[in-house]
Amino acid sequence: MIGRLETGKGMTSERTRQRMVERLRQAGIQDEAVLKAMAAIPRHSFVDEAIASRAYEDTALPIGHGQTISAPYIVARMIELLRLAKKTPEKVLEVGTGCGYQAAVLSKLFKEVYSVERIGQLLEKTRSRVWTMRIHNLRLMHTDGSYGLVDAAPFDGIIVAAAPESIPDALLEQLSIGGRLVIPVGGKKQQLIVVDRDEQGFTQQIIEAVKFVPLREGSVQ
Repeated sequence: MIGRLETGKGMTSERTRQRMVERLRQAGIQDEAVLKAMAAIPRHSFVDEAIASRAYEDTALPIGHGQTISAPYIVARMIELLRLAKKTPEKVLEVGTGCGYQAAVLSKLFKEVYSVERIGQLLEKTRSRVWTMRIHNLRLMHTDGSYGLVDAAPFDGIIVAAAPESIPDALLEQLSIGGRLVIPVGGKKQQLIVVDRDEQGFTQQIIEAVKFVPLREGSVQ
């Protein structure tokens, strides 16, 4: 799925990624496939060179346009939760491509990955990065993520990288039976929520408190 990745030196080395993975394991991430994917993707390649030395800290970092790359723990945690769906996900939608890091991790774990981003300039930069890394099972779209991606629905899993005030109906409707939605919800106080769909409808579970940028409507260049 992915061609040759950067090895890097010092704070951006493969050894540094392995230390990050060990911290994630100690923090409670148990899915070894998720940990392996996190080890394979060079997070420093998704942030500006000026802050690349901080890429493997467990913190969100700015990527421009008022957006951030999520902390490694929250990326791992959300993907781990997605993989715990009753129906093993094959086709996944990510809302909020950002710099493309989480999308790249998803591409190592799922057969088909669609990712939507509302900020055109941010998406074009990410397209170039993904092309360089030869990620062939990832499709990027410039559109308002609060409406999902009707043309490619339904999805076995949906993962959202920004927080709406309430769960968008469109995302629920685009879940397949047996599918799972992982989404942060709220304003000043946000909760990470998992929604599962079955033949009877939807069930929801609050996981933990989180802090994300808000999910905004509309697409911009």
